[in-house]
Amino acid sequence: MSAETLEKAIEKKPAEALLSKRRKKLVTDPLVDENPITIQVLGICSALAVTTQMKPTLVMAISVIFVIAMSNFVISLMRNTIPSRVRIIVQLAVVATLVTLVNEVLKAFAYDMYKELSVFVGLIITNCIVMGRLEAFALGNKPYDSVLDGLGSALGYSWIILTVAFFRELWGSGSVFGIPVFDAVSGVFGPDFKLATNGLMVSPVGAFIILGLIIWVQRTKTGYVEH
Repeated sequence: MSAETLEKAIEKKPAEALLSKRRKKLVTDPLVDENPITIQVLGICSALAVTTQMKPTLVMAISVIFVIAMSNFVISLMRNTIPSRVRIIVQLAVVATLVTLVNEVLKAFAYDMYKELSVFVGLIITNCIVMGRLEAFALGNKPYDSVLDGLGSALGYSWIILTVAFFRELWGSGSVFGIPVFDAVSGVFGPDFKLATNGLMVSPVGAFIILGLIIWVQRTKTGYVEH
């Protein structure tokens, strides 16, 4: 074998860019085209339960982003050492550890929010989105790609529940992040003008209606059809 041939044989391929086109798609695809809530219909329970107000919804979104990204990272690091027979148990243990960490941080630094969300934060352990990304991606891919995949799925989940919460709080309570928007608008037009809230929006039915409208608009725009 000549020196030139040997040099070509051992020549390494250039490293993939940190934000290559493929890696960008890991983050951007779950935002719309493969959204975990509106397309895959996962994580619906928390989308209905915690979205009556923006503040708890924002905390829930941040918690899910942290748990999915970090659990993907940890499981990806361990992917070659986890026996197939116990992989679900290992995944649950990792997710439960991260959820407990989030719970304790809320308990220490935001006790009122902890009391409001403690049950729902605990249910992140059984969130289909978290376990789905671990099984479908983290177990077969490198840590960096797994983190990007987790961020994409978590951000796709987050913008949906924040949108639902925005309209539920606005139409149901007349406020956004606790700021009385309806009262402010009514004050501009005088004492005889008053915007009425809709009590249906603070019930799970209101969440179903708004979520259904989001799915309708999204699927009309993208042309997605359920097969």
